[in-house]
Amino acid sequence: MMLDRLTGLQVFTRVVVTGSFSAAGRSLSLSQTMVTKHVAALEARLGVALFQRSTRRLSLTEAGRLLLEGGQKLLADYEQIEQVVAAERQEPRGVLRLNAPVSFAIRHVAPILAEFRRMFPLVNVELGVSDRPIDMIEEGWDLTLRIQSMPSSSLRARKLAPIRMVVCAAPDYLACAGIPTTVQDLQHHQCLGYALSEVAGASRWSFGARGERSVAISGPLVANNGDVLREAALAGQGIIYQPTFLLADELRAGRLRAISLDCQPIDELDLHAVYVPGTVMPLKVRAMIDFLLGAYAPTPPWDRDLGF
Repeated sequence: MMLDRLTGLQVFTRVVVTGSFSAAGRSLSLSQTMVTKHVAALEARLGVALFQRSTRRLSLTEAGRLLLEGGQKLLADYEQIEQVVAAERQEPRGVLRLNAPVSFAIRHVAPILAEFRRMFPLVNVELGVSDRPIDMIEEGWDLTLRIQSMPSSSLRARKLAPIRMVVCAAPDYLACAGIPTTVQDLQHHQCLGYALSEVAGASRWSFGARGERSVAISGPLVANNGDVLREAALAGQGIIYQPTFLLADELRAGRLRAISLDCQPIDELDLHAVYVPGTVMPLKVRAMIDFLLGAYAPTPPWDRDLGF
């Protein structure tokens, strides 16, 4: 029954496009009689007339115009679904436009793209790096990686990994300025703020499971990039409060030292793969999400062997 309805809708739209029953029949390899039967059955099912007929021309009724508008979209959507489902038997292919935060992309996305390419040779990746908020639909991204607590309600997200925060500084700075032991002690230290963060910002840092405790901070430098803050901390300019994915190598090597305070760093942040909801997820997007899950699980590589 559903096939008959779709066929009837297809015949109806073809009559409108070609301008006559006979022309529609020729384009669909149907007789004019069969075209007439499909349209008549559609009108009977809907209980309305779709065409105003005359000896010279066909014109749509108001009901016909409404059906044409919705029907063309329905047929296009159905065709797209058929193509996507058929593609499930094929390899992922095409250009995948992926956007990720700058520091994370450099350390933990770019180095593993060669392996993704070996696994999916028909997918080319366009990697964009940006720490600013982006409009996925307006800018045409297939997938974005974002560090956040919850995605926008208009998007869909898959959690890829937890993001741990750490307070740390260079040993030389701590030897000179002393080691803070409480959150409040940070008020008396040089703190390097991240301009784009509500958690570790330019004037206030938040702690606790959900950021329920905060402290005012100040220092000689505020930056909108984590790599800049890491380099400043390595040079002894002050204390930073940043994710372990940015600092793991320096922490393992002892170039930066983790600081334990009387309240834990905020732990509600996660790395999400964010995508635009649709009828069917493109195979190339699903392949990338599954690949990243495998790369970052069960313990993210940047958190291994940190010792805290």
